[in-house]
Amino acid sequence: MSDSVDVAIVGGGIIGLACACRARQAGLSVTLLERERTGEGTSHVAAGMLAPVAEVEFGEAGRRVLDLGLRSAGMWPQFGAELEARTGLAVGLRRTGTLVVARDEDEARELERQLVFRESLGLRAERLLPSAARELEPALTPTIRLALHAPEDHSVDPRLVLEALRQACELEGVAVREHTPVASVEQDGERITGVVLESGERIDAGQVVLAAGAWTSELGLPAEASIPVRPVKGQILRLGDPTGPGLLTKVVRFHGGYLVPRGDGRYVLGATVEERGHDMHPTAGGVYELLRDAHELVPGIEELRIEELSVGLRPSTPDNTPVIGPGGLEGLVWATGHHRNGILLAPLTAELVTSTLTGTMVLS
Repeated sequence: MSDSVDVAIVGGGIIGLACACRARQAGLSVTLLERERTGEGTSHVAAGMLAPVAEVEFGEAGRRVLDLGLRSAGMWPQFGAELEARTGLAVGLRRTGTLVVARDEDEARELERQLVFRESLGLRAERLLPSAARELEPALTPTIRLALHAPEDHSVDPRLVLEALRQACELEGVAVREHTPVASVEQDGERITGVVLESGERIDAGQVVLAAGAWTSELGLPAEASIPVRPVKGQILRLGDPTGPGLLTKVVRFHGGYLVPRGDGRYVLGATVEERGHDMHPTAGGVYELLRDAHELVPGIEELRIEELSVGLRPSTPDNTPVIGPGGLEGLVWATGHHRNGILLAPLTAELVTSTLTGTMVLS
């Protein structure tokens, strides 16, 4: 048995769903294939920071990610508004800014270096003394040494976005197939012709988009056409305040982690960075380090309830930059390797992938 579509998209996280929705809006017939349930993998675990300024890193790869991040961050308000208008579902976009906080003199010196770096790139980042930082976020400990304020770095609730994207795909006519693992990508010579499912079913497709995240390397592409994507494990906690919101309003980042307020009394605390392959088991050590580091900066978290402990696998390339656009075989399109930036880069990735599929734009 085989079906035939214009585009088969492998992977039903935020990247796959966003690409499917945009491709369908462009008039292509689309089948989305998810090995488990859409939106239940790494995207479901993600904190949802839209923080290209706070997360920029030194080096050429960091500059490339920054460029993509700034472009995509600028698209998020319209992207979110379109989803809300189409589905009637909120996406939880919070435009409250981000604080990066130094706990001691060594971290303060590094933060000064980071401020100079951001200024050299023309990014908006403000140096705050401890008193000024605590005026913005009174829950911060009085012992902080310095802070960087990125007022244009915001956050979104990925779980709300995923729900809206799934509904938008259905409304647009995307054929969403869950619990449908792909065994391999089929090719005829130098051209991709579709995919084969683990059940043996074949789906013929004019083009195949690989958005399978940390599972991308298991799709059976020939070595000359494949890209190494490895899983990077992250443990993450969701905390709840039974008294309601108010502990924090901004995202607070620190060496080794972050606290992201949802606005309803819930907070996301994460995340470890571990090279553990596909290991999905949480550990006592990982949880301890997250809570210890966060408590040093925001002592009030000790009153919060632990609502959930999760593990996600970030899809990462050797230089941690995403791979978006045409692959080494005709009909193959990449949308993977987003590392820590899958939520941030979803709108831009969807536009770039759709442009590739329709041949309307040359990617730079």
